[in-house]
Parts: sequence; structure tokens; C-alpha cells
Amino acid sequence: MIASIIAMAPPAQQGQQGGGGGFIAFLPLILIFLIFYMLILRPQAKRQRMHQQMLDSINKGDRIVSTGGLHGVILKINEREGTLLVKFGDDVKIVMDRAAVARKLVD
Repeated sequence: MIASIIAMAPPAQQGQQGGGGGFIAFLPLILIFLIFYMLILRPQAKRQRMHQQMLDSINKGDRIVSTGGLHGVILKINEREGTLLVKFGDDVKIVMDRAAVARKLVD
């Protein structure tokens, strides 16, 4: 029975190798990585760069929103420690990390 199955197999052709080329086999993986880069990694890096520019541009007197959603006004900036003294209410002043600023409000 096995002999008849082997006899039905097509004959091997001389001079041809199977398996395709090495680059062609990796082409789908390369395309997936490029799509991943263009849709996810590049926009995220752009957002981080814009957020860092916003953090570098904040000054005393700017109105900000913290990552917790609190709205306040910057009273003092401590560059050495990377902190801000922010006024959130009439008698509420809090020292917060500069990185905790979500956005700067524009008048």
C-alpha cells in the first residue's frame, strides 16, 4: 500500500529548489513592523515630544490642568527639583512635580 502511494507522487524536477527566497519569506514580517511603526510608535513619539515642549514652556502665572484634573495657577517654579508651587484655590497651594502637568490652558 505504501509503495502505491509513493508511486503516485509526482517526480522530482531537476535543478529547482523549493522554499522560496529568504527575503520573500520575511517580507510580511517587515510590512507588519512598518505598519506598526507608522500607526503606533511614530504618533506616540510625536505626542511625547509635544508634551515635553509644553512642559518646557510653562512659566509663572500660567494656568494649568494637572493629570488629576485639578485646575490651578503656577506661583513658583523650582528648576533644580523639577517642582511647581501651584495655587488651586483661595488658600490652597500645593507643590507638585512638573511632569504632573497634563496641559496648559490658553487665555
